[in-house]
Amino acid sequence: MSKDTFGNKLPRAVAQDLKIVGEQIRLARLRRNLSMEQIAERATCSVPSVAAVENGKSTVSIGIYIRVLYTLGLHKDILHIAADDPLGRDLQDLKLPHRKRAPKSNASTCN
Repeated sequence: MSKDTFGNKLPRAVAQDLKIVGEQIRLARLRRNLSMEQIAERATCSVPSVAAVENGKSTVSIGIYIRVLYTLGLHKDILHIAADDPLGRDLQDLKLPHRKRAPKSNASTCN
């Protein structure tokens, strides 16, 4: 069990989403009738790492997630992350002016 530190605490919504991702990966594995051992061997990782992915653990590196997705033929799905960014596009479209600095005062004129 990993130590509960600030580095592995996630907002509740993010932790729930990660659990959903893990469950979806597990279901994809089961639909393909593959064992965790087969996925681990093909993804060149350990069975506990595959189990951690399927449990949506945040301590697993994204590289392991992608290798497991690659083994399942789903690695291209990662390309959809942040592909559609409506908030970012709205902010970009606003073209908010940058804050301008006040002119520097000339110390020699203040007598």
